[in-house]
Amino acid sequence: MRVLGVDPGLTRCGVGVVEGVPGRPLTMLGVGVVRTPVDAELGDRLVAVERGIEQWLDEHRPEYVAVERVFSQHNVRTVMGTAQASAVAMLCAARRGIPVALHTPSEVKAAVTGSGRADKAQVGAMVTRVLRLAAPPRPADAADALALAICHVWRAPAQNRLQQAVARHAGGKTIATKGRTA
Repeated sequence: MRVLGVDPGLTRCGVGVVEGVPGRPLTMLGVGVVRTPVDAELGDRLVAVERGIEQWLDEHRPEYVAVERVFSQHNVRTVMGTAQASAVAMLCAARRGIPVALHTPSEVKAAVTGSGRADKAQVGAMVTRVLRLAAPPRPADAADALALAICHVWRAPAQNRLQQAVARHAGGKTIATKGRTA
């Protein structure tokens, strides 16, 4: 399984590609950051993020794209930029028919470090260890993108099996809702 992880951001959008299967050593195929100038117009910045992600999709041909799920932050401006960059990544994947998975920051941290409350240094250290790198990827956005890809490789098979089981269980059964059947 080849996964492009995207840590969305308008100034720095982390991207990283990981290949492998659960239970076997994973391989990093590429890591980097798509940067945009902070003084550029919003539309121009979004186009720059799109072009950067398109280049990564062209070069690495991932089977899946894993994007960090945007969560509410205190700084509305920051969360808006993150959400806009996230939407660009999802749009680029959707245009190509590549499935997109959204993972929360705590889900990614728990998958990679064992703790949903891990800090950036712990995530970087575990990404370095899991991918057998000489040093943690810099900046942290790049390491976070790899962590997203690792999380997806490790968790997607179990999530798919769960979704299939739910679909089988729901198939042919009537679901009761507030006294009515649906």
